[in-house]
Amino acid sequence: MSNLSGIESGLLVLESILLVVTITLLIFSIKEGRQRDKLILEVGRATKMLSRQEYFTALTDNMMDAEREIVGFITGRLPTGEDKKRTGTIINRIKKMTKAGVRVRYILPKFSDRRYLGWLYTQAGAEIRYSGSPLVNDLRYTVIDGRVSIIGVPESVGRKQATKKGYFIPSEGLSTILVDHFNWAWEKGLAYTDYMEGAVDFGKATPEDLEAELDDE
Repeated sequence: MSNLSGIESGLLVLESILLVVTITLLIFSIKEGRQRDKLILEVGRATKMLSRQEYFTALTDNMMDAEREIVGFITGRLPTGEDKKRTGTIINRIKKMTKAGVRVRYILPKFSDRRYLGWLYTQAGAEIRYSGSPLVNDLRYTVIDGRVSIIGVPESVGRKQATKKGYFIPSEGLSTILVDHFNWAWEKGLAYTDYMEGAVDFGKATPEDLEAELDDE
């Protein structure tokens, strides 16, 4: 019971932090009061809370609607169980969309156990960079064509926590703010090839070697 209470408390704290971050972004990104109030109302009306399954369904479905760009902060965790199937679906979506001319970019946390998924997404056609920013651990979102945002919320605070639920927000205003934040972090991030060269001798390691290394960690 105490563990459950601790997790619930952690979630409340994290969601509060996410709300504060969102509101702060809104305040600092929009200076004109009337526009800011309008955007906050728009986000409030549009927000829809999603279960874990609905979160991944909304993510994969909306990826297929992309025409220009998909960007996101993602956990990059090594998939296990049901997540392997979900990850496979996302990889197939990336392949289809990049072949159709859609640019797909993701930022992952700079942890060694995130290298394998970075490799898989790169092989599918996505552009990957790594960031050491603490925000990447808990902040996870995907923006489709600067018009739809899908924000994931972890089970509790911690870099290995899975996404428990999410929010689907069809707001161009919020999406623009998140894309601006993403582009800022992208410029400061470490390119996939540079990170791999510094982390492992990838030229001599096969994907199977890398996966085995990550399984042992």
